[in-house]
Amino acid sequence: MTSSLSIVVPALDEAEAIETTLRALAPLRARGAEVIVADGGSADATAARALPLADRVATAPRGRARQMNAGAALASGDVLLFLHADTLLPRDADRHVRRAVDAGAAWGRFDVRIAGRPRMLGIVAGLMNARSRWTGVATGDQAIFVRRAVFERLGGFPDQPLMEDVELTRRLREIGRPACLRVRVTTSGRRWETRGVWRTIFLMWRLRWRYWRGESPQALAEAYR
Repeated sequence: MTSSLSIVVPALDEAEAIETTLRALAPLRARGAEVIVADGGSADATAARALPLADRVATAPRGRARQMNAGAALASGDVLLFLHADTLLPRDADRHVRRAVDAGAAWGRFDVRIAGRPRMLGIVAGLMNARSRWTGVATGDQAIFVRRAVFERLGGFPDQPLMEDVELTRRLREIGRPACLRVRVTTSGRRWETRGVWRTIFLMWRLRWRYWRGESPQALAEAYR
């Protein structure tokens, strides 16, 4: 059975990156994948630049979880893939996803490569991939995909301002282990380059530790900002 694919891209003030991200999806659209951009009320030209390169551009309540849920509600595919606006899928990503899902996977994610100048970013990406493969938990940078029926049964992404991806995949892990695809997506290293690689690593590990301890996502979002 061939699974239909909808790609949901949450975006907020991503005018500089959105066209590159969506142009990379052109081969997938040509093979039938649907692309939906869920804009959180951008103050720049994000929506206008996305319009000719997507099947639908919708305005959604601001917040990545809310935007992804809104995009999923509009999607027609029976498999949903959530793609950050600064992340590039490989040209054959749809084929890898469909192969995994048709083989029985309820959900999965890609390995990731972080684009940027610091050499340390290669090590960071390698550790992210290894940790995800070991724990069965994924982050949004890894382009999470999930069967629509499973996503809806879990109620979608939890309505929280941070760690929504980690929380969803923790719940998905109770259903089954992810399909950990070796093919890589490429995500921007701007977060690491702007804040500093080591500083960002320590920040994210500290936030994760606080989250596992039960601190509220709202408090963690304030610390992240």
